[in-house]
Amino acid sequence: MGQRHREQREMETRERVAGETGSAAWPGLSDPAHDSQRLFRQILGAMSEPGTLETLAVPVPPSDALGAALWGVVLTLCDLETRVWIAADLDSPALRQALTFHTGARITDDPESADFALLTHESFDPQTSFALGSDTYPDRGTTLMVAVERLANVGPSMLSGPGIETTRALDIGDTAGCRALMDRLAANRASFPQGLDMIFGCGARLAAVPRSTRVTRADAKEVN
Repeated sequence: MGQRHREQREMETRERVAGETGSAAWPGLSDPAHDSQRLFRQILGAMSEPGTLETLAVPVPPSDALGAALWGVVLTLCDLETRVWIAADLDSPALRQALTFHTGARITDDPESADFALLTHESFDPQTSFALGSDTYPDRGTTLMVAVERLANVGPSMLSGPGIETTRALDIGDTAGCRALMDRLAANRASFPQGLDMIFGCGARLAAVPRSTRVTRADAKEVN
């Protein structure tokens, strides 16, 4: 009885803190253990088969700009050991509080020290200094979680490499920011195994392009 009482008090305390900070508006996973495993398998599948589209069944956050899929990625991949950089167009006290409350991740204002970066296609700047990892530890590069215009398996970008039998088309949008994102992925070939991994979200849909993927455009040659 005492243990149940303590657990109830702890739950009430968490709910009160969430309400006080505004985190309650940003929903967590309803069944953290089960849901995080399910979502991790979907994210891993998207990374191992670049450009394939996954639909994540996750709580919808109060931010149309971020979208449900990327919020699900945040809840699944971020934890006490990770540092997250948030672009200005997504940044808010409520998001920072919710991210810390639900995952324990640390917020950093230095993109180069971030394990994950949360941004949109509009805020992507090719000059931002994200971590690229090293030849010895390429996995220490920053993974970009990017909200994009759309996700579809059509042109103009073609993907090839590990996890792709021949080629796979991927369209994330046609704004300057979307084109810059795909150009940056193409440039990974020049620094491989160093580089940037990217996870794209649009609503509840998700696609990933790791640094090992070769990216070409219909109107341009591959960046070597």
